[in-house]
Order: sequence, then structure tokens, then C-alpha cells
Amino acid sequence: MMTEAQKLDAGLPYNFWDPEVDARKLHAVRLCRELNATPMEDGEKRTALIGRLFGAVGAHPTVLPTFSCDNGRNIRAGDNFLANYNVTILDIARVDIGDNVMIGPGVLIATVNHPLSPKGRRAHLGIASPVRIGSDVWIGGNAVILPGVTIGSNVVVAAGAVVTKDVPDNTLVGGVPARPLKTLVNDLGD
Repeated sequence: MMTEAQKLDAGLPYNFWDPEVDARKLHAVRLCRELNATPMEDGEKRTALIGRLFGAVGAHPTVLPTFSCDNGRNIRAGDNFLANYNVTILDIARVDIGDNVMIGPGVLIATVNHPLSPKGRRAHLGIASPVRIGSDVWIGGNAVILPGVTIGSNVVVAAGAVVTKDVPDNTLVGGVPARPLKTLVNDLGD
């Protein structure tokens, strides 16, 4: 029989109040609290804390307060990663982030969902689906990225958008739910 953490890792419904699952959250809460309390002027310590919190991180990460996550170790970010103020990443499942990604203030990236039925919610069930974000992506303030979404490279997610479906490369998306608004080119004209 599988433990709840094994179910979670396998992408199966799991009990989110299980002590082993909860221990992952508590680890993240402790490191987030330490990171958020460290002065921005102490870049070396902040970078070291980001390295301890995330599963992997490239060169030059910037994570502004107040940052929150569910695990931390499931976040893998490339070079020049920026998480602006009040970003939350519910990384029960993997969140893979490419190079040169800017996440605006108040953004929520969620990998966890719950049953629609009250019976399933009363059973404290969660189901996790990974999120993937390509390189050269800008996610505008207060946007929401839902579980299982893949965002391509050279994408802009407009402020306040709710991304419920995959976004192809070179696309500006916006709205609730987010939809393609424009094809983007990689030049200095925009």
C-alpha cells in the first residue's frame, strides 16, 4: 500500500493533511520565513537561502518578500529568475521555470487542485499536476497559473489573467480565462 506522500509523488489523489505531506510544507514555511526576514541588502544570504529552498536555481535569482511556497524543493528556476512582491508558488508538484523569467507582484502559481464533490473535499484530497514555464516569460501582476499548465517561451501573461490552458511560444495572453491576444516577435520594437 502506498503512503500519502507516495501517492502525491505519483500524481494520484492524496490526503493533504498527512503528516509526511505536511512536513514538506513546514520545511518550506520555515525557509520562506527566514528568506522573507532577510534584508534585501544581504544579497549573498538571500541567494544562499533561495538555493536551500528551491530544488534548483540558476545564476542571479531575485525573490522579493513576501514569498510563499508549499514545498520549495519542487521549484526549479533557471538564470535571472525574478519573483516580485507577494508571489505564491504552491509547488506540491514540480514547477519548472526557464531562464529570464519575471513573475509580477501578487502572482499565484498552483500545482494542486481539489475534488469538486464535497465528499472528496471532506476526505482532504488533493491532486497535483506540474506547471512548466519556458524561458523569456513575463507573468504580469496578480495573474494565476492553474495546475497542469505549460507556458511556452517568449510569452507574456497579462496582469490579472487566469491561465487555465497551455500557452504556445511567442504569445501574449490575457483575460479570465486567458486567451491569446497577440503573436509576439523577439525584437526591441515592442
